[in-house]
Amino acid sequence: MGFHFRFGAEDLLRCRFAVSPRWETEEAVRTLLRPARHVYHRPWLRRIRAAAEGLDLRPLWLLMPRTGHHPDFLSPPPDGPCVTVEEELARVRAAAAFPDAVREDLRRALVCTPGAAQSALGERMLADPARAVGELADLYEQAWQALVAPHWPRLRALLEADVLFHSRRLAAGGLEALFDGLHPDLRWHGSTLTIRRPGHHDRSLDGQGLLLMPSAFVWPQVVGGYDPPWQPTLVYPARGIGALWTASGGPAPAALARLLGRARAEVLCALQEPASTTALAHRLGLAPATVSAHLKALHGAGLLVSARHGHQVLYERTPLGIALTTGTAPSP
Repeated sequence: MGFHFRFGAEDLLRCRFAVSPRWETEEAVRTLLRPARHVYHRPWLRRIRAAAEGLDLRPLWLLMPRTGHHPDFLSPPPDGPCVTVEEELARVRAAAAFPDAVREDLRRALVCTPGAAQSALGERMLADPARAVGELADLYEQAWQALVAPHWPRLRALLEADVLFHSRRLAAGGLEALFDGLHPDLRWHGSTLTIRRPGHHDRSLDGQGLLLMPSAFVWPQVVGGYDPPWQPTLVYPARGIGALWTASGGPAPAALARLLGRARAEVLCALQEPASTTALAHRLGLAPATVSAHLKALHGAGLLVSARHGHQVLYERTPLGIALTTGTAPSP
């Protein structure tokens, strides 16, 4: 039992990270269906309640069995580290050109829920799979706009900070160190990564490597799979979701504000995790140009370092910056 990813020599060199707004939309929709996931997301649930009531998510929920197959064509793995939701939905809509494959993908998902294939919605999807692709993609687009897009800067900052953290673990300790810290259901042995879960899936990566995607909404699960020709993918809970929906840490210490100025001190204190200019501006309620100027000054003073992730530049505190915000002396 379990999902097994079998690595060859080439696969060890072709593991990569990505952030997917379409995946977060899918998992946000699934979170509305799964009360066990609500514990970390109650503030978000309160904020989107009215918007969610305006959506008919039943067609998507019908294809989300508690156990079993989810249609691969609805979740194509992103082909780059920082794709847009428009690019991802275009790939979903492209599946309409292959109606027979879509019908089989839908059938495999529907049979995992008793009676789903015989329901009016299920029969309609199976009768016209090309039309179903378009309608499901449109519904995902509506869900993105209503449930995720207003909160995307905050979510993206969390996901990009996770990628930066785990990329460093990979560089420092290799795959064994990386997988050891991703999720308790993961086991790395020899050249095989196993996910402990019901069912069986065994796939040789065959030189494609493994795509790793952090997710805010997938908690408490880790998800893996995809049949050929899709790239093998592992989705795991991002670090820091417990504080995802909390406000920023409050006013900066008075002594730090006198040293740096109130605004710059609050920017420095808000960088508890690496973040982009846009994410910080959204978090602090400031104009991006204002935050950019503060970041440049803090960077020039040796309190921040920056690293590029795709199209985003992430800032994080140096040991000196951490010492100033926490009141502890930096390590020599």
